[in-house]
Amino acid sequence: MKKLLIALLFAPLLAFAAGATVHLDKWPGSIKDQAALQHGAKLFVNYCLNCHSASFMRYSKLMDLGLTEQQVKDDYMYTADKIGSLMQVASRHDEQKVWFGVMPPDLTVVARARGEAGSPYIGADWLYTYLRSFYRDDNRPTGWNNVVFENVGMPFPLWQLQGQQTLNHETHKLELPAAGQMSTEEYDKAVSDLVGFMVWMSEPQQEFRHRLGWYVLAFLLVLLVPAYLLKKNYWKDVH
Repeated sequence: MKKLLIALLFAPLLAFAAGATVHLDKWPGSIKDQAALQHGAKLFVNYCLNCHSASFMRYSKLMDLGLTEQQVKDDYMYTADKIGSLMQVASRHDEQKVWFGVMPPDLTVVARARGEAGSPYIGADWLYTYLRSFYRDDNRPTGWNNVVFENVGMPFPLWQLQGQQTLNHETHKLELPAAGQMSTEEYDKAVSDLVGFMVWMSEPQQEFRHRLGWYVLAFLLVLLVPAYLLKKNYWKDVH
């Protein structure tokens, strides 16, 4: 029993150490690029929203990316008919458990969940590397595996865009015998846009929060001057 308790105590540390050996590529995108976020949102609703929900996000929030209500309805709403609806999949949860063996996770805050201390930008590096690291593996039920997430249960939804990578077991490097609909550069850019949208979706107000933080710091610096003068005047007769 004592050994079991020790094993359970250190299991998270061992899991983190195991994951730390995987090299993560730096996400090259930015949440300040509205065109990239719009493209990423379109990729998300076309390739991710088939199985994964974003049930804490409403379609109406996409208008914050510079889209009109009509654009959202025409190009982004495939699973709902009201602009205020949540971004949920059409299939039922019990059906997904039968198909996949487990319910696909909600992706609203996946960028923060995959980041250290909740940082969406570290989570972005993980997602950017993960979505470029799938390879064919006939030993897996789905026919796919992933270098970053070994024995992943998810099939690869973007394979037609990237092509079918293979893993060279001698060099332990991924190879792409034939490209898909996109070149490597085009696919990397598309993944960057998709990850950017997921980073933005994890906290749509983060840019406002950052700006507000600078305003607060500036206000406190200005307030420091009269506060110091008031303190100096108040204590001038105290010896």
